[in-house]
Parts: sequence; C-alpha cells; structure tokens
Amino acid sequence: MASSDPPKRPRPGPWPPAPESTAMPPSSWAKRTGFRPKFSGEANAPDSGQIAPQPKPRDPDSNLDLESGRALPAAAANGGPDKEKTPPPNRKPAEEGQAVKKRRESNGGGGGGGRKSSEAPTANGQVTGAEAPPLPPRRPVRNDVDGLPQIVDDDGFGSRHSHMKYELRDKPGLVPIGLYGFQQYLSMLGSLVLIPLVIVPAMGGNVEDTSNVVSTVLFVSGITTLLHTWFGSRLPLIQGPSFVYLAPALVIINSPEFLGLNGNNFKHIMKELQGAIIISSAFQAFLGYSGLMTLILRLINPVVVAPTIAAVGLSFYSYGFPQVGTCLEIGAVQILLVIIFSLYLRKISVFGHRVFLIYAVPLGLAITWAVAFLLTEAGAYSYKGCDPNVPASNIISDHCRKHISRMKNCRIDTSQALKASPWFRFPYPLQWGTPVFQWKMALVMCAVSLISSVDSVGSYHASSLLVASRPPTPGIVSRGIGLEGLSGVLAGLWGTGTSSTTLTENVHTIAVTKMGSRRAVELGACVLIILSLVGKVGGFIASIPGVIVAALLCFMWAMLTALGLSNLRYSEAGSSRNIIIVGLSLFFSLSIPAYFQQYGISPSTNVSVPSYFQPYAVASHGPFHTKYGGLNYVMNTLLSLNMVVAFLIAVILDNTVPGTRQERGVYVWSEPEAARREPAVAKDYELPFRVGRLFRWVKW
Repeated sequence: MASSDPPKRPRPGPWPPAPESTAMPPSSWAKRTGFRPKFSGEANAPDSGQIAPQPKPRDPDSNLDLESGRALPAAAANGGPDKEKTPPPNRKPAEEGQAVKKRRESNGGGGGGGRKSSEAPTANGQVTGAEAPPLPPRRPVRNDVDGLPQIVDDDGFGSRHSHMKYELRDKPGLVPIGLYGFQQYLSMLGSLVLIPLVIVPAMGGNVEDTSNVVSTVLFVSGITTLLHTWFGSRLPLIQGPSFVYLAPALVIINSPEFLGLNGNNFKHIMKELQGAIIISSAFQAFLGYSGLMTLILRLINPVVVAPTIAAVGLSFYSYGFPQVGTCLEIGAVQILLVIIFSLYLRKISVFGHRVFLIYAVPLGLAITWAVAFLLTEAGAYSYKGCDPNVPASNIISDHCRKHISRMKNCRIDTSQALKASPWFRFPYPLQWGTPVFQWKMALVMCAVSLISSVDSVGSYHASSLLVASRPPTPGIVSRGIGLEGLSGVLAGLWGTGTSSTTLTENVHTIAVTKMGSRRAVELGACVLIILSLVGKVGGFIASIPGVIVAALLCFMWAMLTALGLSNLRYSEAGSSRNIIIVGLSLFFSLSIPAYFQQYGISPSTNVSVPSYFQPYAVASHGPFHTKYGGLNYVMNTLLSLNMVVAFLIAVILDNTVPGTRQERGVYVWSEPEAARREPAVAKDYELPFRVGRLFRWVKW
C-alpha cells in the first residue's frame, strides 16, 4: 500500500525510509481478501461484512502472516517488531504471546511481511531490515446499519458483530424474547399485510374477503416461519408474502379470460392463483432438495442479486404515487412522516431503543390514520346528498360524481371490514375451493420462484454475517430453498394470493434492532398465529384506507430497491465492469417491459382495467403472436416482468464477462468439511430433534 513516488531522504537511525504519504490501513474486508484498490476507494470504506477465505500470498510483498493465514497488523507489515504489536481483541494475552513467540521462531526473529522495493526478501518472503516504531491501531469504523465492526479470526472469516444484543443461539429471558419478537414483527408489518390489500380488491373481492385473506396471511406466515427456523436455513428470517410475487399475481389477475367474468370473480381468480403457486412452489422445493440449487449458486453473485431485487421495487412506480395523488393531503403526510422517522429521527433512542427507526411504518400509519379520522369526523369529506358506498355507475348527480373519488379515498369510515369480521375465524386449507391448474400460469410462476430463490440467497448471506458464526454451506442454502418451496405449497393450499418466501426487509430489521435470536422470531411467529385466529385483527388491517396503503408501499418499495443495491458492497462497486452490468440490467429491466406493456395500445383505447393495473394486462396485447396462445401468454408475461429481465441480463453478463472473484464479489459459503469440524457452525445450522441424522446421505 506504499506510495509509488520516490521516498524522502531517510532519517538517521534504525528506521526504514518512510513514504511520502502513508496510506490508511485497509479495512478488514480488504485485509481478508488481499484487495488493493485502484479507483473504487473500497479499502478505506467501512467494513462491508463480506466473508472470504484468506488467499495464499502470490508475491513476497503481501502483508500476510504465512503461518496463521491472516493479515498482519500495520506495525508488522511495516517492519515493526512483533513484541510491540497490538493483540487482536478476540485473543487473550497469553494466546497472543504464544503466537508471537511461534511466529518469531519461524521468522528467525525478524519483522513483518512487508518490504520496500530496495529490500531483499528471504526464502519465506520475509525481509531483514531495521525496525520501525509501531503504528497506532486503527479504530474500527462504525456505521448505523451496514458498516459494522468485525473481528477477523484465524481462518480469515469475519466473526459475528460484537455489538449485536442477541445472536442466533442466544436464549434471553421470556420478557426480552417477547419484547423483541413483537418488535421484529411489528417492524415488518408493512411487508406482511400490504400485499393482500392490493390484490384482493383487484380480484373483485369485498372488504370481508380482504379481511379473511389478511388473517390467512398472518396464519401461514407464522407456520412457515416456524418451519424455516426449525428445518430450513435455521436463520432468524421471517417468511411471508413477498413483493417478488406481486407483479405476476397482478398479471394473472388481469388475464383476458377473467375480464368478462360474472359473479364472484374473487374466488374464481384465487383458485387459479392457488394452482399456479402450488406448482411453482413444488418446483422450488425440487430445486432445493435435489441439490440443483448448489449448481445455480455458482451463477448467483452480488452483481446478479443487486439489480434483480432492485428491479422488484422499481417495477411498481406506476402504482405508487398515482394512487397517493387520489388524496394528496393524506398520502403525502404519510410519506413525509415515514421519511422523517426513518431518516431525521433515526438516532433518537427511547429506553435504549431507536423507536422512530424501528417503528417508522406503524408510527406513521397510526398518526396518519388519526389525522384522516379527525378530518372525516370534522366533515372535510362530507358532501351533501352523496354516499360513498353507492357504486359510481349508479351516481346521477354531477356534483357527487365529481367528489366520489375523494370520498372513497380520503374518508376512513367507508370500509365496513371491522364490523363485518367475526371475533374468531380459523383459516383452513382450500377455503376458497379446489385450486385450478393451468400450465401457462404455472410456467410464469415457476420462473418467478427462481427469482425468489435468488432473493433468498442474498438474504441468507447477509443475515448470517450478522447473527451466525459462519455463513451457511451450499447444502444448507439448498435446504432453506427447499423448505421455502414447501412453505409456498402451504400458502397455495391456504390461499394467500402469493407464495411464501423470505422477506428481504428482515435483514435490515435485524441490523437495526440488533436482535438475531432464533427464539424471539419463533415466539413472534406463535403470537402471529394466535392473532390470525382473531377475525377482528384481519378486519382492522383491511380497513386501512387505500391511499395510506399506497403511501406505505412507496416507502416499502423504495426500501426494497435500496436493499437490493446494497448487495454491491460485497463486490468492487467502482469497477467499470460492474457499473456497466448493473446499469444495463436496471435500464433494460424498465425499458423492455415498458415496450411489452405498451405494445398495441393507443392512448385513446378504452381498457376495462384501472389505469394503474394496465401494465399488468400485457398478456392480451404483447408483441409475441404465434399460433400457440399459451406460448404467447408465457413470453409476453415473462418479458413484461422487470425482475425477470433484470435477472436474465445480469446473470448472462456477470457469468460471461471476464472478471476476478474479488471484482465480481463472489459469495463465499462455508465448506461442509470445515463446518463439521467446528462445533459452533454445527450448533448454528444443525436440524433439531436429531432429524439430521436421518438425512446424512442427502446432498443438502
């Protein structure tokens, strides 16, 4: 890391020549990977959390301890004596003394591993020269969420973040478990309940149907989360309806064959969705349990995950603010409150908890709902002779027709969901009827289940850096994906409208709350199951005004986009290769679907679906026109989905354009042999109740 300029005149004494400017020692990620920045500046960036095995030194000027396989501290790297090196914080003084003595004997009493261009290396890559005073140890760079200080162990892996309150296998008391479990799920409220509030009205369902679907989502989320923490990846990740499945669900809902239905459209469309979800989830389970996922993992890297997940959030721009604009004074207040809480008030702690950052969504929802209630009670949205419950087609008065939109979107008493919901209701399988299976819809969902697996792979890796002793092995990742497939089958049988998968936002929640205990997530899942049995809870959530839902979704989709792009911190973000790949993937993920969605539609065309759902009615007018109607449906639908286009472009370019492993930021998973040798890894990921002994012969 020395400057390339010629050194100044050496000082008299035993010190080696000093460079013109001493570069800042690289961060722990750079030391673990041997990264040497050219222009991206990543060596001085906060620790990204990437875990990588220590590479073998290829040149004699590498600042590595050849015996322990780890980066030397700055003092040793600059020729300082070993006796004055600051011991790492994860070693005891006695162990440090033995290690120093052992290295001193193997090095012949010499100094560190770095050398200047004028010094001659020994056979071991060491140099002989005068000693220099040790540099002061660099303080760890701290950040609120991502730049978490880490300790590098002897294997070159990053240990768990020292400031996590509870890690994976920690078992705090009942009160902390209950508190943190409730906190975990309350912070994820938007991700759990907002999707049913969008798709059920789109299917023609009433407020009672919405209430029942919300209760079903809470029930299935609790069951699948317990299954995942027991028999899946065993990481503290909440399972629920993912935004990955929202776009294909809307495409199926707006299929041409459903536009002319008479009667109960909701149950008919829901049965079609159930059939597609069951088949695609079975395909995902096959990918995981067959071991094929371990082969796909070789193609999935941060440069692929980042644009794919970012495209999921960006794809709903046509729904977000246009819906907020139907009642701007309510929707804009909701957006501003969430932004203020999550950004401007994020460092304010109450009783040791960053309440505004953790509960930004529920706090903003409660305040905005209260404001809308006061305005409604004050008569701000009451127009003489107008009833918001009367269908728009039956309204004769021009005065009422002009204000009907504001009355439906701004008033909070137009929904009768809370009154119509029973106090007790048990969600049961096939409650909407027998699923209907169509191969064209199943193929679309199978492709989307692969995108969901890509999303989960990124979540597994990021969460394991926070709470576990090591990242999971490829087999454990496959086991988690297989269990997610089985969870999706359950979601299809119960009829949630979307499949069940790992919620990406959960990783951000773990980093913010510093809560990674598996027991807390399991207790929260049990509470979620109990709440799902209370019908009034689903009715209360279903009564959230549509404009507030749209405002919350604007924030949730923006967060999802940012979380997707944050995967780039594991790669060289400043590399021109990665910049071009991510840029092409994101641009064409918006542009190509726009071409498919707008093909064959003139501005004056009267389409029977609402304007914000027109991008998802592409199957009937896309550019693919062959004699096979099912093939047209599949191709027009898949290429109109932003995340599918982003994934295809990113995975092809990232795996064909030459680039080093460091530049690509290849995910590093634990080796199965190393995991078996380490008791901590076995305890983190082994299946409970000795179930794993029955499946030792299986690849996963």
